[in-house]
Amino acid sequence: MKQLFDDVSFKCSKLVTKNYSTSFSLAVYMLSPSIREAIYSVYGFVRFADEIVDSFHGYEKETLIHDFETEYYKAYHSGISLNPILNSFQLTVKRYNISDDLIQAFLKSMKLDLVKTEYHSKEEYEEYIYGSADVVGLMCLKVFVDGDIEKYNLLKDEAMRLGSAFQKVNFLRDLKDDNLVLNRTYFPGVDLNSFDENAKQAIISEIEEDFKVAFQGITKLPMEAKFGVYTAYVYYKKLLNKLEKTPSHKIGTARIRVSNYTKAGLLAQSFVTYKLKLV
Repeated sequence: MKQLFDDVSFKCSKLVTKNYSTSFSLAVYMLSPSIREAIYSVYGFVRFADEIVDSFHGYEKETLIHDFETEYYKAYHSGISLNPILNSFQLTVKRYNISDDLIQAFLKSMKLDLVKTEYHSKEEYEEYIYGSADVVGLMCLKVFVDGDIEKYNLLKDEAMRLGSAFQKVNFLRDLKDDNLVLNRTYFPGVDLNSFDENAKQAIISEIEEDFKVAFQGITKLPMEAKFGVYTAYVYYKKLLNKLEKTPSHKIGTARIRVSNYTKAGLLAQSFVTYKLKLV
């Protein structure tokens, strides 16, 4: 009967994904059914860790993230956890041979959010992004290539650049909340009080370069993964385009979004592009 519990665990991870991110959930749905559950489980794990450090105000966040990590390793070693999110994730880690250094790097960045509020150098900034985003891209890539080490090594750099691009877009979109609610500044040398068009454009140019490199990797992905990843890419490119058109002072005072109507249009556009084999 363990299989029944495992099935329920993966369904819980899917529920987490659908409720926390309609955009990512849509992209996952565009993946082959054979790999959707695994990607849902990765998202569930990273989402819960991120919620601990970003949202659970008034609770002992240090204790929560420590317990979350401890319970994950208990689940990994025992093969089961009554926390369905951790149960599904440990199954995916084993099934796709996700290396522990990726998980440790991710948890390190999450813990930094509890104690660090500013990133003064490019090195600090890149280390945080590696742990919070690049390694998540690598975890997903492990699923996409399904044990093909040669393919993984071929696409590793591009997967990291796509993770970086997504994270930097999130940083730019969430500039107001990160600064005013969480008291964090991720971009080195960027002060919300003096954030202007030049600072915004410098960040956007950096993200566009990440996207340029990442796109080359998307074209080489296995068919099971290509359309779903491309869908996410198109969505984030649209969000970046909206941020570029938004005056810098408004980015610091409002959260820019892509409407559901626009998302539907982007999905249709992505489907046509994919079917025409332009990606």
